[in-house]
Amino acid sequence: MSQLSWKMFNEIASTYDRVNRIISLGMDQKWRRQVAYNLPVKKNLRVLDLATGTGDQLLSLFQYGPSISKASGIDLSQEMLNIAKTKFGRTIYKDKTEFLNADAQKIPFPDCTFDAVTCSFGIRNVPNPLKMLQEVTRVLKPQGKCLILEFSLPPHPFRGVYLIYLRHILPRVGGFFSSSLQAYTYLNKTIEIFPSGDAFAALMRQAAYHKIVLQPMALGAVTLYTGIKS
Repeated sequence: MSQLSWKMFNEIASTYDRVNRIISLGMDQKWRRQVAYNLPVKKNLRVLDLATGTGDQLLSLFQYGPSISKASGIDLSQEMLNIAKTKFGRTIYKDKTEFLNADAQKIPFPDCTFDAVTCSFGIRNVPNPLKMLQEVTRVLKPQGKCLILEFSLPPHPFRGVYLIYLRHILPRVGGFFSSSLQAYTYLNKTIEIFPSGDAFAALMRQAAYHKIVLQPMALGAVTLYTGIKS
């Protein structure tokens, strides 16, 4: 995440969850559950969530995934992390979870620490996505699983309608409820330029993943990418 990006997320932290529900028509929670359903099926998972934000993805992993013994969330936005800590402080998962202010391109954990690493709607904010994926490879255990949930561009004929929403409606709605038009204009621009579909799968292969699976959702506007550490 660039310096501009994390400062921007600090500014919109207090409205972030609410705006997510509005601009996704409430579907963002369903997409996050799909990540949880795709965690490795084993007991006592050790899990890391990158660009964890307000902790919504980690919460979904605990609620809908297999047994998790310990979970870590990292983000560069301290305001987002403060909300995540408060959110988890009210749950039964608080003693199993830690939140750290850290860079997804420089993950502060030793090699082969985690059974699974997730990142939801965050990798397109990272200056070097391949470097982040390589860092994920480093901290995963052998045969560990990488799960990336990200916006993507749907195929035709849906793409045209989606781009109208992305360029003209989403920034105004997000800007209205967050008082930051800049943040949601930034969002639509990053979605359009970020590699999706087969192009992102190619990045995962470069980072030494195999058994890569693409699961499109919302008519292709969102994709869950999963891969196993080679």
